Amino acid sequence: MNRLDEILHFNTAFVEQRGYEPYQTSKFPDKKLVVLSCMDTRLSDLLPRAMNLNNGDAKFIKNAGAVVSHPFGSVMRSILVAVYDLGAEEVCVVGHYGCGMASINPDETLRKATTEGGVSDTVIATLEQAGIDLHHWLQRIESIPDSVRASVEMIKSHPLMPKWLKVHGLVIDPDTGRLDLVVDGNRPAQSVNGDIQS
Repeated sequence: MNRLDEILHFNTAFVEQRGYEPYQTSKFPDKKLVVLSCMDTRLSDLLPRAMNLNNGDAKFIKNAGAVVSHPFGSVMRSILVAVYDLGAEEVCVVGHYGCGMASINPDETLRKATTEGGVSDTVIATLEQAGIDLHHWLQRIESIPDSVRASVEMIKSHPLMPKWLKVHGLVIDPDTGRLDLVVDGNRPAQSVNGDIQS
């Protein structure tokens, strides 16, 4: 049985046995919170437990590195919708130690795209000639706390974001669940170590 068939087979039994009942909630986050985190598999269950978040408490957005890379990309759109249409009042950007984006090698990723993914060199060249800097797009994160700070600042300074929105930055240990505070959105002019945020 392939992976999709396994999923569908399980799902049939899940629905018939009413396994969904403990998860029923509304589309509005009970704690008025948005959490942007990395897609790392270690965080799927650990992060909500470490933050004392139950099903329905928060809107979760996941991507590689918990990075807001573009002010008008899908991550920012999701945050805006959560704030204006779903009642969120706070955002937590949560990076994590040992993130794969801290060790990514753009050259190696592009090599795999051509050798393993069947993407032709012509496609790569066409994208680069069209002005897409693939190496920058795939760049690694040099510092997880600095990356979290940059994402927090991009959210806070977005022209469509309300000034009252609290945006916090944290880094989680994927082994223990310990959260380290990087930016306290309740103190918007300072980071937790007292330095003025850029």
